[in-house]
Amino acid sequence: MVRPRKCRMIWQMPYVTYFKPRGIPMRGLEEVNLNCEEMEAIRLKDVEGLSQEEAAGRMNISQPTFYRILLSARKKVADALVNGKAIEIKGGNFVMGQYRHRGGRI
Repeated sequence: MVRPRKCRMIWQMPYVTYFKPRGIPMRGLEEVNLNCEEMEAIRLKDVEGLSQEEAAGRMNISQPTFYRILLSARKKVADALVNGKAIEIKGGNFVMGQYRHRGGRI
């Protein structure tokens, strides 16, 4: 029997959900789909500079799971940059984190 998937938590929805190379019409582009958990992993690790352990804790997942999500996200972004593909950010299996009234995170 497969172990149930742990709930992945994200704290910020992306403001922009689509990126494309300039000068190439949409009809001529391939797309890479990045889910919201992958975007959150990149944000926590590469933008906020958290350690993998800290970022995994914020997402309510184990460090090895965080690493797999981050690796997948970086591979997709690299593919899009190197091969001139569009990136669409959507979907995934997550819940939005909420701040406690005292200002801390759950």
